[in-house]
Amino acid sequence: MNSTQLQDMGDTQFCFEFVNISCPKTNRSTAVHVALYILFVVIIIITILGNSLVMLSILHFRKLQTPTNYLVLSLAVTDFLVGLIVLPYSMIRSVDTCWYFGDIFCKIHSGLDMVLTITSIYHLCFIAIDRYYAVCEPLLYTTKITLPVIGIFITFSWVFSIVYGFALIYSDANVYGIEDYISAISCYGSCVLIFNKLWGHLDPLIAFFVPVLVIVYIYLKIFFVARQHARAIGNVMHRKNVKQENNIGGSHKKEFKAAVKLGVVIGVFIICWLPFFIITIVDPYIDFSTPPAVFEMFVWLGYFNSTCNPMLYAFFYPWFRKALKMIISCKIFEDDSTMLNMYPE
Repeated sequence: MNSTQLQDMGDTQFCFEFVNISCPKTNRSTAVHVALYILFVVIIIITILGNSLVMLSILHFRKLQTPTNYLVLSLAVTDFLVGLIVLPYSMIRSVDTCWYFGDIFCKIHSGLDMVLTITSIYHLCFIAIDRYYAVCEPLLYTTKITLPVIGIFITFSWVFSIVYGFALIYSDANVYGIEDYISAISCYGSCVLIFNKLWGHLDPLIAFFVPVLVIVYIYLKIFFVARQHARAIGNVMHRKNVKQENNIGGSHKKEFKAAVKLGVVIGVFIICWLPFFIITIVDPYIDFSTPPAVFEMFVWLGYFNSTCNPMLYAFFYPWFRKALKMIISCKIFEDDSTMLNMYPE
């Protein structure tokens, strides 16, 4: 080893003291280091606090305990867990570019990351089904979408995600055939989830693209049916007075507005997670040469969805804004606080 190499090694920072097997750190200035930590801590706090408020609102106020909102509640639990048990460790890994918590916890963390991501997308899929019956089959809604059915939706989302996510991680099926590459790049202090070409296609299909296609199909159907209903209601105006027409269409318009709002939530989810799943497919074909900074950026864009959801509820849903005001003003401690006075969305 010549003097130049020794000098370069001396300038390089490592995750651990035993340099020969430790991963190198990315050199960042103190200012950048602190700024990144502040940014990620703010994201984590907003994620945990925002989803806690959604959970508290639905659990406390009786009028919010509807089939749709039970799905929203379970989705908020998912996002809350992302903020509580996934993001803090991901933050340290992203800022320090080191994994300090060992190989065993690396697998647990990767598994939890996968489980919560898949749980979120399947919750949104079932929320789309709920909205389909509310808008397109309103007469069947109360018989088709019951609390036991919602329980099945929620249970399936969680059980399937847990079994699939941890089975894939602990079977090492995602790295079959690329063991030599992993051995060549492995170092102590790294925790990166890598997929071979097979699972680089299968995982995005199972965890993202198939559910998203189902969701998009359902929402397109909702919009087409809603347009047909609007035309039919418009024809009624020629035969009946406007007041009666409003009575006929009021409930349907409310359900359609709710579907549009949930569609925006789903649209944000797609925008946040699509880049990550695209790079998951592409990465094996470019010899896993995606720059770590780009990979981390896409991962955190996906995480940011868990931060966005409660903010979207606050922006779109009057029931959440009113519940939030009662929580902040401590009116939830009053005897009749569970009876939230709703008003049109």
